Amino acid sequence: MSSVLVAGATGYVGGRLVPELLAAGHAVRCVVRDPAKLGDAWWRDRVEVVRGDVTDAASMDRALDGVDVAYYLVHSMAGSRDFEALDRTAATCVAEAAARAGTGRIVYLGGLGRDDDPHMSPHLGSRHEVGRLLASGPTPVTELRAAIIIGSGSASFEMLRYLVEVLPVMVAPRWVDRRCQPIAVRDVLAGLVAAIDDDAEGHHVVEVGGPDVLTYREMMSLYAEVAGLAHRIVIPVPVLTPRLSSLWVSLVTPLPANLARPLVDSLVVDVVVTRPPGPPFPDPATSLPFRDAVALALQRSASLQVATRWSDASLPGRSPSDPMPTDAAWAGGSILVDEKVVEAPGATPESLFRVVAGIGGDRGWYVTRLLWEARGWIDKLVGGVGMRRGRRHPDELWIGDALDFWRVEAVEPDRLVRLRAEMRLPGQAWLEWRIEPDGAGGRLEQRAIFAPKGLAGRAYWYALLPFHAVIFGRLAARLTAAATAASGPATVSGGAGP
Repeated sequence: MSSVLVAGATGYVGGRLVPELLAAGHAVRCVVRDPAKLGDAWWRDRVEVVRGDVTDAASMDRALDGVDVAYYLVHSMAGSRDFEALDRTAATCVAEAAARAGTGRIVYLGGLGRDDDPHMSPHLGSRHEVGRLLASGPTPVTELRAAIIIGSGSASFEMLRYLVEVLPVMVAPRWVDRRCQPIAVRDVLAGLVAAIDDDAEGHHVVEVGGPDVLTYREMMSLYAEVAGLAHRIVIPVPVLTPRLSSLWVSLVTPLPANLARPLVDSLVVDVVVTRPPGPPFPDPATSLPFRDAVALALQRSASLQVATRWSDASLPGRSPSDPMPTDAAWAGGSILVDEKVVEAPGATPESLFRVVAGIGGDRGWYVTRLLWEARGWIDKLVGGVGMRRGRRHPDELWIGDALDFWRVEAVEPDRLVRLRAEMRLPGQAWLEWRIEPDGAGGRLEQRAIFAPKGLAGRAYWYALLPFHAVIFGRLAARLTAAATAASGPATVSGGAGP
């Protein structure tokens, strides 16, 4: 048994790796910026959680104390324009902290591709640079490099799924004929767990992939077959640059443009295994074939058994000093609030919570559907996340979940749901519901909260005030109506103001 640290446990791969490490008998510690995001993980009570950040030396010293193996699963794939500098800072900080702590090995998940490829994208180049920086100290580093990861909820799988299911005929860029070696997420996890037993010195690069080498066009065709769809027609054209391709992918799929771009960039070059790994790593020939990996991912999605999703990771650009609704003094500046209070004598707090916690996704937002969808498309057009991320589960919420263009920030059963907006805004916004017992029934207190940024933020808020009565007033009333089912009319009070 080893003492293991996982940096990135709230992400897509990290959230699945932790239970695999526990099953293998290892003692697991997770370092996260916000421990509340792990509060609903079924394995939370079996791991040690340390609050910290990979760019902060003091917190990494605490996290790595007594650790045998550290997993580094953090990157700025959907980060800001200075993603390379952020990745560089974080990797250097972790390498130096591991050296001070005497950590036995760092395991890093990077991207497949040749180091000497002149067409390598900046994002893939940064992934390779992170591996070199982690290995710049005395700690041995095992760097697993993978291409497209196929699994329910993965960004690569969701991009493939939406492109094929939405577009029976598509005009595609030239990269659809580049070769790729996709790998099932279960085989990536097997390789990561096996890396604990790697005894190589220095910087050991391990290329992992599935048994199939395919073009993206072939992957789309095979997906259509597995999903029972008609044959898809793909017409490659030379005029679609990676930037235009990423904007097109963003409009068709739930992925925002800043995440679609690095995925597209990674497909511009061939990404195949050139050096099959030896023991203790799984042989690609025994890995799950692409067709089976797609079938398994679709089965997991259909049965709501999606352990983690690409959207679980927090979006960048939010500072710890930004105002939060829980700040008593609202230290970040002016706060604008639209509040509605709905008394529901025929609804229990439990039923009110169930309805509120089930909002969004396929169920929708109860009122003015066209306005919500229009706002989502506007957000997509300006590079935001849009409304198509949906939700992980139709009825249950976990802190940190993506919910359309919101992020679940707080959940207290039968008492509170708070969402933080991740659409493009001139400020920060939240939507909060508090549920209170009220005699034999309950009371729903709904607040739309906005922390404006400059004059543009205030203009945005006041320009939308005429829509607040239409959207927020009816939303609160219809949520309580759904909770009371066939009970009597609800009473609504409240207003908008600073």
